[in-house]
Amino acid sequence: MNYCSHCGEAVTVRVPAGDNLPRHVCDACGAVHYQNPKIVVGCIPEWDDRILLCKRAIEPRLGLWTLPAGFMENGETVQQGAARETLEEARAEVSVGALYALFNLPHINQVYMLFRARLKNLDFGPGAESLEVELMREEQIPWDDIAFPVISESLRLYYRDRSAGRFRLRSGAIERLPVPERRYQIHVYDDDAR
Repeated sequence: MNYCSHCGEAVTVRVPAGDNLPRHVCDACGAVHYQNPKIVVGCIPEWDDRILLCKRAIEPRLGLWTLPAGFMENGETVQQGAARETLEEARAEVSVGALYALFNLPHINQVYMLFRARLKNLDFGPGAESLEVELMREEQIPWDDIAFPVISESLRLYYRDRSAGRFRLRSGAIERLPVPERRYQIHVYDDDAR
């Protein structure tokens, strides 16, 4: 950020009075510009023993599979955002159920919130951001072609919970390790199996 969105003057990065972190501050009008994590909302759309996955038509991770999810918009609840993203990416209508997974991704300043959801019908297809949309059984999941670690981990936990016959809220953090390869450290806070 170079200029204040309130008055247009140049901003500097400094710790404002009463704060403890560097922020973009306008010396002309005094506005402090906070930058906070983005909230990503999405669904695990269920139909019998299958879930709906989308093959990405956009970067990042073009051509890989994911759950329908995206950035929350102003003026909507997290449930509304999850349903909207499912409609946009998979042209699928869902009944949004309980929050299933909440993952922090501090290396990219995002928080993922994934809900279990029931497909209302089998009328679905690729939206503008998807190449394909497919209902898959567990054995059909293309594990090596899942777009994001947060989606892989959420799906692994989902299938483990489904096998156990009991779903519970899962939370954790996925952090990128400082190595050239795409490697991540995954912490599931409430998982006694790790």
